Amino acid sequence: MIHGTFSVERDFAAPVERVWAGYADPEIRSRWHLLPGRDSRHELDFRVGGSESLTGSFAPMGKVEQIANVARFHDIVEGERIVASYEAVVNGVLRWVSLLTLEFAATATGTLLTHTEQYAFLAWTGDGADDVAHLKGSIPLRLNALASLVEP
Repeated sequence: MIHGTFSVERDFAAPVERVWAGYADPEIRSRWHLLPGRDSRHELDFRVGGSESLTGSFAPMGKVEQIANVARFHDIVEGERIVASYEAVVNGVLRWVSLLTLEFAATATGTLLTHTEQYAFLAWTGDGADDVAHLKGSIPLRLNALASLVEP
């Protein structure tokens, strides 16, 4: 296995309530938290014990990949934190499992979001470095998409 932890901080020029809604409101969440592909699906049951499911197919370099992410919410404190775990499956193979903690803090100019992820890769390509880089690199891109929806 490949284990690791990383954190990404992002300052949003929006109040905590708007950034929080980006995670809690299914309509907003489905507009920025999605998988690539034309057949992407998103389902969200945002509550402790609830789940989130993302599925889709993607065709990098002509090879179709079926992708699924399934999350479970373990702890939710409105406007403060979300603790969840999720698994990522590609073509029926469990690739990694992560524990995710999101912390929301009001600042003078908006919201500081801290995304901390502890991952365990169970299957990877090559030495795994590209897989880990892909996971870490996807978070700022997703947060850019969230910012486009919640910031003025």
